[in-house]
Amino acid sequence: MNGFATTLAALAINPIPMWSKQMDPRADAQDIESILSAIRSVSGDGTAGLHEPVFAGNERAYLVDCLDSGFVSSVGEYVTQFESELAKFTGASHVVAVTNGTNALHLSLVALGVKPGQEVLVPAISFVATANAVAHAGAVPHFVDVSTETWGLDPQAVRTYLSAIAVQRDGNLVNRETGRTISAIVPMHTLGHPVDMTGVIEVAQDFGLKVLEDAAESLGSYIGDIHTGLVGRLGVLSFNGNKTITTGGGGAILTHDAELAHRIKHLSTTAKSPHRFEFDHDEIGYNYRMPNINAALGVAQMEQLPGILANQRKLYRKYVQAFRTDHRVSMRGEQAGTLSNFWLQALLLDSQSQVSRNDVIEGALAQNITVRPLWKPLNTVAAHYSSPSAPTPVAQDLYERVVCLPSSVSLASK
Repeated sequence: MNGFATTLAALAINPIPMWSKQMDPRADAQDIESILSAIRSVSGDGTAGLHEPVFAGNERAYLVDCLDSGFVSSVGEYVTQFESELAKFTGASHVVAVTNGTNALHLSLVALGVKPGQEVLVPAISFVATANAVAHAGAVPHFVDVSTETWGLDPQAVRTYLSAIAVQRDGNLVNRETGRTISAIVPMHTLGHPVDMTGVIEVAQDFGLKVLEDAAESLGSYIGDIHTGLVGRLGVLSFNGNKTITTGGGGAILTHDAELAHRIKHLSTTAKSPHRFEFDHDEIGYNYRMPNINAALGVAQMEQLPGILANQRKLYRKYVQAFRTDHRVSMRGEQAGTLSNFWLQALLLDSQSQVSRNDVIEGALAQNITVRPLWKPLNTVAAHYSSPSAPTPVAQDLYERVVCLPSSVSLASK
């Protein structure tokens, strides 16, 4: 057991289940206000953002040290140290730090051998970067539905769908409707909550698919004793300004595969061949290596990570307490056998309630409370509307009923 999982075991904190209640379908302005009042009881006066970074440690000192060293770009000791700290925390054998999560996804797809013109299965509920990375690799995102339990990719729905629309041909899984090979699947751990990776791996093995874990939001989340991103061959993290920890912009690729890690690092540094002075490049590479100055920020953030994760769980409990008597909503909690980092706290409105998602969002924004919906299902956004898609009724339903609440770590101590 590694990282935050060890911390939780030491504190004897048990995983927190999701909960739901019988709902009252009648709603009026008073019903909406009662929900907003519960949010305000946790978020305060609305000055806290959706998920603000915490700079309470050595960030300034390490940044100054980095500036004084003169090594602010992709060569420097902080990059190596940040990768080492991430490996220690997650249990990954190898970590490659890159410029952002999208580039981490793109590079991983290339390294896994996804070819231009192939299709890659992507959950309909995800940040657009998951699908964009597939397009950057020259492949085609193919959207599938998510689970009501995990809000991530639904393995059983994928199995049923592939059995209906795909066929094995010359060792490849071929979409009978498009004639394209379906080569990979990218489960995403939605809002930091682990997806059913056991089911995903079984489907991937049965259909011959490569697996890339989009763990961009789930630093500090575990499936049993395994950190998210380490169930498949490759997993990626994001360190955007709103993530659990931040490097300003940045991402990382996790793997236990030494050969794959070496290739990824080579590709991320323009595929430059080693030489004392010549500039030769043995294939088309990418300038994706994380700059040292970003890694310096990341090293300081890693020092605070256990406390940040503990406070995210504390914040979840505060929201549970705030909504304990409200029969119109339920809070998104953990599935059995998993530990979540509770990156974004999320409220699920009952399907029979007349209080709508827009009622809550518009009311909250009018009171300067920062909330947001789930992402619009990717098979309905303009950029990817023409991509193939399975039916996605669960994704659409969640989109219409989920409100993401103020989740800044500072709220845990208010």
